[in-house]
Amino acid sequence: MEIDAYILKESKVLSRFFGKIVAIIHRRDDLEDKLIIIAENKTISNKEILAAIEFKEKYFDSLIIR
Repeated sequence: MEIDAYILKESKVLSRFFGKIVAIIHRRDDLEDKLIIIAENKTISNKEILAAIEFKEKYFDSLIIR
């Protein structure tokens, strides 16, 4: 099974990435949820997550699950 993910707080192009899942974006009006992944040594707030994914998630009724 495949699942989409947003890799946040990285500014370079990535061919591979190992990190930690810190949240799930649950779309109440769509069938696909998305993972939020960041590097092991970083943290991210819900406000930062919302700002980073707004470009796409503004089209959905989304909820951050921690």
